[in-house]
Amino acid sequence: MKNPLFTKLAALAAITLLLLFGLGLIEDVVRDRQRYRSMTAQGVANSLAGPQTLVGPMIHSACVESWDVATGQGEERRATEQRREFLLTAMPEQLTLQSGAAMQERSRGLHKVNTYNLKAHITAQWGSLASLQPQATVKGSRMQCGAPILMMAVGDARGIRTAQLTLDEQTLPLKPGTFHPTYSRGLHAALPEAVRDQTNGLSATLELELVGTERLAMVPLGGNTEVQMGSSWPHPSFAGRFLPSEREVKADGFNARWRLSALATTAQHDIANGKKVCDAASTAGSDHALAATAERDCADSFSVAFIDPVNPYTLSDRATKYGVLFIALTFVAVGLFELMKKLRVHPVQYLLVGSALCSFFLLLVSLSEHLPFGVSYAIAATACVLLLAYYASHMLGSLARGVPLGAGIALLYGLLYVLLQLEQTALVVGAIALFMVLSAVMVLTRNVNWYGLAPARAGATHGTTRPEAA
Repeated sequence: MKNPLFTKLAALAAITLLLLFGLGLIEDVVRDRQRYRSMTAQGVANSLAGPQTLVGPMIHSACVESWDVATGQGEERRATEQRREFLLTAMPEQLTLQSGAAMQERSRGLHKVNTYNLKAHITAQWGSLASLQPQATVKGSRMQCGAPILMMAVGDARGIRTAQLTLDEQTLPLKPGTFHPTYSRGLHAALPEAVRDQTNGLSATLELELVGTERLAMVPLGGNTEVQMGSSWPHPSFAGRFLPSEREVKADGFNARWRLSALATTAQHDIANGKKVCDAASTAGSDHALAATAERDCADSFSVAFIDPVNPYTLSDRATKYGVLFIALTFVAVGLFELMKKLRVHPVQYLLVGSALCSFFLLLVSLSEHLPFGVSYAIAATACVLLLAYYASHMLGSLARGVPLGAGIALLYGLLYVLLQLEQTALVVGAIALFMVLSAVMVLTRNVNWYGLAPARAGATHGTTRPEAA
């Protein structure tokens, strides 16, 4: 061939494209496994209970105002009844919730889902209940209201295990449903009609045991709302419109406290107007404009997600994104051995080395379904490093050349593991490491005569033969 260097570069470019295609197939496998896990989480939620949202306690009463309107003239004149239906609500002046969430891991096949058992002690206090007094809008109208109902709405009523309501030291029976047009899932108790005229306030205590999946949200309905939550789960993710005013996260669990005033939230007004309570996770991936629109259309809330930071599929997906960098750096290292030691490495050997690098990511995702991620990573990395070091010793002509290449690849795997554990500083650490590699390549090749490279390689020997014969 007239220019073997260009032929070699073209072959390496074709091999790189082929390996990129293989990496793409591996990424598809990881995404498929992620979808299976999402389907598992949805299956557990369908069979047990989904994410929970607490709205209440609050008191409401459905009313109808009717009046007569005269129509027609003379003998055809008659009265037609018109009516207006509306809902009266009374929000608590003071709302206190003390809760503890015990985690319960559920699994289907290879996939595990975090569920929780929440035990909550909820205290609500009302002052004046004047908001339950209907006000006529038409002179001479007739007013009819249903009994006041104290309600507690939840996201998924299937998760209610036990509930007990005490109203001013009197236990009231609870019934399913809320009779609220918007927040219909939950429980309620009918109150005596006399509470409308009560001026010395009202106090209710609710003991609630509730199970749910992965996430718990709350709406701050009180004039003053105080929520305290503790759990043995060490990886909470706080979201929603309000972060905790105090929080302590340790290896054995977390404690968080929210203190909110009605002056800082529109939750009372939102719930009174029937706004829906949105899932914080549903808008997390949307763009800024869509998220802002969702916030306007949703009631204020805050939430805790019991996330798994070592989700093997998320980490495997992140690792696979570094596959191109692994292949490029390894090819550069092999190319340096070719250049500095006057060797010739066949494109097929490059292909085999790249294939071994790609197999690491497939090993990682498959092993992490059965073993802890750290153990899976160590096994996959060790297997690939040993294989590549053994093969490089023959490809480059001696053990003294294969071992350093294997050590370099082991260093890459170590760096990748560090990057996977980092979140905020992953970019800067990766950028610094890549700069150091580039600097090393430039230093090692600083005296290379690139114009004279092709003639110099004319007499080079194959890596599988004895290089001393060159």
